[in-house]
Amino acid sequence: MKEAIRVIISGGGTGGHIFPAVSIANAIRELLPDAQILFVGAEGRMEMQRVPQAGYEIKGLPIMGFDRKNPLKNIKVLYRVWKCQRMAKQIIKEFQPQVAVGVGGYASGPTLNMAAKMGVPCLLQEQNSYAGVTNKLLAKKAAKICVAYEGMERFFPKEKIMLTGNPVRQALLESKVTRQEALASFGLDSAKKTVLLVGGSLGARTINESVLQHLDLIGDSGLQFIWQTGKYYSAEIARRLGEEPLKSQISKLKSQIIITDFISDMAAAYRAADLVISRAGAGSISEFCLLGKPVILVPSPNVAEDHQTKNAMALVNHDAALYVKDAEAPDKLIRLAIDTVKDDARLASLSENILKMALPDSAEIIAKEVIALARK
Repeated sequence: MKEAIRVIISGGGTGGHIFPAVSIANAIRELLPDAQILFVGAEGRMEMQRVPQAGYEIKGLPIMGFDRKNPLKNIKVLYRVWKCQRMAKQIIKEFQPQVAVGVGGYASGPTLNMAAKMGVPCLLQEQNSYAGVTNKLLAKKAAKICVAYEGMERFFPKEKIMLTGNPVRQALLESKVTRQEALASFGLDSAKKTVLLVGGSLGARTINESVLQHLDLIGDSGLQFIWQTGKYYSAEIARRLGEEPLKSQISKLKSQIIITDFISDMAAAYRAADLVISRAGAGSISEFCLLGKPVILVPSPNVAEDHQTKNAMALVNHDAALYVKDAEAPDKLIRLAIDTVKDDARLASLSENILKMALPDSAEIIAKEVIALARK
């Protein structure tokens, strides 16, 4: 009988890193129920809550990102990196992993770097079409690099690359909820078309502003909207909707627009939606592809190397999504959404084309590579 394998998974900072990491861990456990899995994350970041909620142990490093605007502040960052390398070395010594997996994010740098130095084989998972700084630095030391887009040999050694796609939240794919049941759960009418607006777990100011500026268009559209404002912006939006003239406008739209800071059942939200408006994070895009969801992407301009625009264009170039620049969204977004969702032929074309971009079973494929590396 083979000894149970031990795996370290490191990274995080956003849901886009955490959901794939947990999906990979779950797939490893599906294949090998006795596998021992330890996560290493960044103290104070969302993985320190999300990973234990998923049933896994996590250790935190006091890592922080480099400050590109104030280089002098990076003296403190360099000290933190040195400290985290020492802490990672101790974690690896104690846990004795046979393989280390990096999913991007602050903590994966020192953890994977130290694992490679200590002779532990490493696998990287790059979610975006434009590789992150951490993964580019770690690429030379990695045994395998799992990617979600073609053409990634621009960043990584070609012989190490595997096109696997991004693991997504399994609950979204396994949900059996019908469209009628999903709409009923939000108190909406199954006879009307529905637009879902999401800006990530924290929200997106531009998407929110687009709604606030065009409540009149929404009212005249005859459509329904599910609007996730994000927890970061919910108080500000509640205040603005409580003041005139928005107060009068929103009171007339109660049957047309559901406003919430956070959607816990995204499977129902996606099933209810005929069209989604979203940022262009890699994880979200992978979900839209697998679910065949027509989507308008509004890439965030506040990300490294503008990688969300590159993610979006990978779909737009295949006529698999629509795209609106962040700066143009307050003026154009809601009008485009209304026109698109009323065009059944356009919706069907977008759905058909985005499904062609899907790479299914990503978590299982990556898990099998992790196990193979561990057993070498």
